[in-house]
Amino acid sequence: MTHRVGWWRQTWLIFKKDLAVELATGEVVTTSGFFALLVVVIASLSFFTGPQSRTEVAPGVIWVAVAFASVLALSRTWQRERELDALSGLLVLPIERSAIFAGKALGVLAFTFAIELVVVPVTALLFDLSLTQDQLGLGLLAFCLCATPGIAAAGTLFGAMTVRTGARDLILAVVLFPLLAPTLLAAVAGTRELVGGAPLSTLGDYFALMGVFGVVFVAGGLGLFAPLIEG
Repeated sequence: MTHRVGWWRQTWLIFKKDLAVELATGEVVTTSGFFALLVVVIASLSFFTGPQSRTEVAPGVIWVAVAFASVLALSRTWQRERELDALSGLLVLPIERSAIFAGKALGVLAFTFAIELVVVPVTALLFDLSLTQDQLGLGLLAFCLCATPGIAAAGTLFGAMTVRTGARDLILAVVLFPLLAPTLLAAVAGTRELVGGAPLSTLGDYFALMGVFGVVFVAGGLGLFAPLIEG
C-alpha cells in the first residue's frame, strides 16, 4: 500500500527544494541583495543631510529596498519553475496545490528575510542609527517578522498567476505593489515612529494591520493557488 505524504511534509519538500537550489546557486539572494544595497547606498548619498533625515528618510529607504528586492526575488524564483518546463513536472506530482503554494511562500519568505538582515544593518550604518539604542534593533526585527509573511504570500500567489505570461516582471510589479501598499505603508509609518523614539509597546496598531493583511494573503493564497496555477 502506498503511503501518502502529509500536507506539512509536502510543504517542507517544496521549501527544501527551493532552498537547496538557492544554496547551490545563490542567484536570488545575491542578485536581490546587491540590488537592495544599491538602493540603500544611493538613497543615503542623495537624501542623508544630517540627524534629522534619520527619522524622515531611513524608514522609507529600508522598505523601498525590501519591496523592490522582493519583486526581483519573486520573479527569479518563478523563472526557475518555468525553465525546462519544471512547473509542469511539479504539477503532475501527487502533491496538494496548497502545499506547493506554502512551500514556495516559505522559500520567498526565507530569501526576503535574508535580504532584510543585510539591508537593515547597512541602512543603520549609513544613516548613523544605533540598533542597540531604545530597542531599535528589536523593533526593526519585529517589523520585518510581521511584514515579510504578507509580502511573501502575496508575491507567491501573483507570481504563479504571471509565470506563464511574457511580460511577467511588469505585470507582477503592477499587480503586486498596490496589494502590498497597506503592509508597506504600515511598515514605513511604524518604522518612522520607532526611529523617532516611540516605545515599541505603542506601535501595536501597525503590527495588527500588517498581521491582518498577512493572514488575508496567506489564506487567499492557500485557497486560490490551485485555480490560478492550473488555469
